[in-house]
Amino acid sequence: MKAIFNVKPSLILIAFFAIGFTACKKNDGVSPFSSTNNTTGAVAIVSVNDLAGNHNTTSTDSVYAMDACDSNHRRNPILESALPTNITSYLKTNYVGYTFIKAFSNTLVSTNTLDGFVVAIMFNGKPVALKFDASGNFLKVLELRKGKDLDHKGDHQDGDEQHHKEDEHADSISLNSLPDNILQYFKVNYPQDTLKKAFTTEDSAIVVISKNLAFFSNTFKSDGTFIKRERLGDHSGGEDEDILQSNLPTSILNYLSVTYPNYIFEKAFIDKEDGKTKGYLVIIDANLTKYAVLFDGNGNFKEAKVIH
Repeated sequence: MKAIFNVKPSLILIAFFAIGFTACKKNDGVSPFSSTNNTTGAVAIVSVNDLAGNHNTTSTDSVYAMDACDSNHRRNPILESALPTNITSYLKTNYVGYTFIKAFSNTLVSTNTLDGFVVAIMFNGKPVALKFDASGNFLKVLELRKGKDLDHKGDHQDGDEQHHKEDEHADSISLNSLPDNILQYFKVNYPQDTLKKAFTTEDSAIVVISKNLAFFSNTFKSDGTFIKRERLGDHSGGEDEDILQSNLPTSILNYLSVTYPNYIFEKAFIDKEDGKTKGYLVIIDANLTKYAVLFDGNGNFKEAKVIH
């Protein structure tokens, strides 16, 4: 989706603590947002005006996490240390180096039963809000919107032509335009890699997707200094082909739409061996964070990795 804001993490921390997660209303003080599936509640997580140093905030100049709390639920603040261990393990595994900001549990008012958790963190200088079920299992990355955008459906629509023409993405980099030291890094360290796609990130890092039997995500600083390399998926060998968003299996499109609301499609590959589809790799952007989402040959979800 489009960039929401560019702010310093320290300022976000201050503003985040200034906004409470104490009561759930259907619209949390703003008009309700209707998704394709149900009517959801938006919860303010950071004030844009506070970030700018202006404390005369209103409901329309905050950033909201969509689908964070329904009208028949009550939210209760919770410390990171009180979260289920599988939630903290999930965060440490998938968002290495994150900073905990705030969390709350959702309780169904009619029965006073726990119904799930929402956790807000800072990752790579950007806020991320995630939803978990009552057992602490990951459900989805919540969409973030400014207050003025709460009643709009956002920028992404499945099959929208502008989201599967990767050359139109402002964050894409031509492989031929990569800095010489990055190209030299691959030549020296991974000469068998085939470079597939390159992106810039909100913090000016450069991510290069490559393949050498398996797919890899390679991250560099803006000056070309190597940061990390991570394998994407467990399949090795075979051939890969580019695949348009509109040609992905319906099960994949449905999973992405539910788990990463308002995501932006970046690139996808289909992995084949002896003419048989072995899996899919889909690169997306959700709230300024890039994810590699992997599926098996039948379009069933396997795993997701945070690229940057």
